[in-house]
Amino acid sequence: MRATVAIAYCGPAAVPGDVLARWNFDPPLIAALAVLAIVIARGHAAKAWAGWTALVLIAVIFVSPLCALASALFSARVLHHVLLVCFAAPLLAIALPARPLPLHPLAVLVSVHTIIFWVWHMPGPYEWGLVSVPAYWLMQGTLLGSAWLLWRAILEPTTHLGSALVAIVAAMGQMGLLAALIVFSPRALYPVHFASAEAWGLSALTDQQLAGLLMWVPAPLPYLGLGLWLAWSGLRPVEPTA
Repeated sequence: MRATVAIAYCGPAAVPGDVLARWNFDPPLIAALAVLAIVIARGHAAKAWAGWTALVLIAVIFVSPLCALASALFSARVLHHVLLVCFAAPLLAIALPARPLPLHPLAVLVSVHTIIFWVWHMPGPYEWGLVSVPAYWLMQGTLLGSAWLLWRAILEPTTHLGSALVAIVAAMGQMGLLAALIVFSPRALYPVHFASAEAWGLSALTDQQLAGLLMWVPAPLPYLGLGLWLAWSGLRPVEPTA
């Protein structure tokens, strides 16, 4: 039986029989992606490869059937957020560092991003972010924007290595703590997905636990990889100039 969850964007919750046909060709979204493609193609991106990769990833997040699947399953929504915050945001920070903008203290950026990430995964704000189109884009914009600012500051060459590593550990830690709370919760917390999870053969609690595992395991990988790369770069001896 088709689920009837009132999701404002990406349409009704996808079911197994129609998910592969559920592409999202929302004109404003396609126009925004086209603008980003033009910016990259005209050479305004510091690293074109990162810009094109981010563009493809954003298309996967918002245009592909993942958008409709995220209307059905909390685990798919968390995958959506992980791809946006942990993969698309750092790629955009590499491609579009926007160095003329002021850099804020890393502690402030970590705190702001943590608050935004946690608030949007609280049951009340989370459901509000799905049942209203303006709230949906407020959710997506603040998640991506705060993550981009954080990654941009971490990747800034003038940022002290120790501060960057502390920020990476803090970002990983807050996400891991939230994931643990979601995984070990004794009850399902996101009623907006209760009926649609059953359509996929999952209980709401199982769907929630899978979401927590996705936030716990793949999400920290970019932070870990970047931290190791920064540490390795900082420990390498500087070659003497001739």
